[in-house]
Amino acid sequence: MNAKSIRTNYEHTIYACYIGFITQAVINNFAPLLFLTFQSSYGLTLDRITLITTVNFLVQLLVDLVSTKLVDRIGYRVSAVSANLFAGLGLLGMAFLPDLTGNAYAGLMISVVFYAIGGGLMEVILSPIVESCPTEKKEAAMSLLHSFYCWGHVGVVLVSTAFFALAGINNWKILSCIWSVIPFANLVYFTQVPLYPVVEGDNGLTIKELFSRKIFWLFLMLMVCAGASEMAMSQWSSAFAEAGLKVSKTTGDLAGPLTFAALMGTARAIYGKYSDHIPLKKMMVFSAVLCIISYSLAALTNNAVLGFIGCALCGFSVGIFWPGTFSIAAKRLPSGGTAMYALMALAGDLGCSAGPSLVGFVADARGGILSAGLLTAMIFPVLMLAGLLTLRRSKSVGGL
Repeated sequence: MNAKSIRTNYEHTIYACYIGFITQAVINNFAPLLFLTFQSSYGLTLDRITLITTVNFLVQLLVDLVSTKLVDRIGYRVSAVSANLFAGLGLLGMAFLPDLTGNAYAGLMISVVFYAIGGGLMEVILSPIVESCPTEKKEAAMSLLHSFYCWGHVGVVLVSTAFFALAGINNWKILSCIWSVIPFANLVYFTQVPLYPVVEGDNGLTIKELFSRKIFWLFLMLMVCAGASEMAMSQWSSAFAEAGLKVSKTTGDLAGPLTFAALMGTARAIYGKYSDHIPLKKMMVFSAVLCIISYSLAALTNNAVLGFIGCALCGFSVGIFWPGTFSIAAKRLPSGGTAMYALMALAGDLGCSAGPSLVGFVADARGGILSAGLLTAMIFPVLMLAGLLTLRRSKSVGGL
């Protein structure tokens, strides 16, 4: 494939976005595999280690917010190149900055901020870039795009685990450098692929105009529910694997999240392949019902194996929520532009934070009973179902 064909073929644009979602998976899932190593190597306390994840997602939230104005000013190509540059520097920095700065924790946090900036930018720009491509099956393309985050998550855990087994976990810095190659290579790729206007004439709706549309508030609620439904369960997937499968904590940490991510990716890939035969809204309504059933299995059964099955099914059920909401919003608000995608990503991330927090707070208040927290968190898939039914009804009667 020569350079000219890359510059004129939109399929390369989509491939670059696939790689971007794999990079996001590396950003969010590689460092947590090293938390115990950070603790022993750098003498970090658990609260300081926890801040690594907190800062990562807080920075991504901030970038989501800033992107409502920034991306349109600097352009999507500059944003894509910058996102990959920050991600690559962050992953590379993890290997070197803890030693170079003389303060291991400061070095780690600087690296986290760098790759979080990259991750936040990618979250905002990749979906609209794919949506703008001249494809006939927009919903399928969006669903398949988001499946690459799931496959990336699975790949990060499996490849990292294999590397640590073969080379030793003490050589994790080498692997961090290897992972950084992905965004650096994609940076070059994004300088070559064609990019299309996200909105005709590049005149998207302003933030004020978006908030004046009732349907946009509904989309924001759906995004909060999508993120919360996913993360409220996935955070506890290792506990379900450990209890349900009677395995060690280490094996549970692998089996639970991997099963959840693999089934979530499978749901997105299946819809991407069979979207011609499955209407998106019907698929999302079915998924919301399945998600409620999954939460019921996990929260209400005393059988640990059934609890794990409920957790796994939840991974499949939430798969279409996030990309599906993006696709419906793009159709109902075609002039939404960058601000719409950025604010929806922000709402989704808020849901990702709210879901696990609600489970934890309620479980703690009930004396550590996890099922009580999950039962309360069932409100998110219930609201998702209600929102989707409202969306269907609003179109049929011409409302919103």
